[in-house]
Amino acid sequence: MRQLLLLRHAKSSWDDAALPDRDRPLNARGRRCAAVMRQAMRDLGLAPDVVLVSTSRRTLETLEALEPWDETPLIDPLDSLYLADPMQLLAALHAVPETVRSVMVIAHNPGLHDLALSLAGPLAGPLAGPRAGTEAERTLAAGFPTGALAEFMVPGPWWDLREGSARLVRFLTPRMLEAAG
Repeated sequence: MRQLLLLRHAKSSWDDAALPDRDRPLNARGRRCAAVMRQAMRDLGLAPDVVLVSTSRRTLETLEALEPWDETPLIDPLDSLYLADPMQLLAALHAVPETVRSVMVIAHNPGLHDLALSLAGPLAGPLAGPRAGTEAERTLAAGFPTGALAEFMVPGPWWDLREGSARLVRFLTPRMLEAAG
């Protein structure tokens, strides 16, 4: 069984309107929320072997906020993940070596949210039949806010990852963690 962690970058700053989107840094709230997520990941033992990260400043700063790691993962910054759609995100995951057990993707919406919804599969439909879904699935369906993390279990190889092929284990948002903490 493989583990996939999808993390949306933390809240970024819009203070400098002249700054290109790719260069926007995290704001104070984003840094605080990333620290909250770092602690939650440690508490849950979520430690990826590989991190695929968009090359935008806000995603790289989100990654930095998760450090230090107990065991440093292989970091792979990919230009193709900047504002990537679900197919581009899947293409990056399909290229992950089969020996890798845990992958984290740090990227952007709407692509990250669309990928997460696709992997989890429909909550209702002709093949799945109507179902209410887990609390994590219902929360994910409502949105993928900045700093949120979706954890999936992937039963097959990375190259075979596709719609409905993963199981959502948990979905955490900084707001949820702050309220619980």
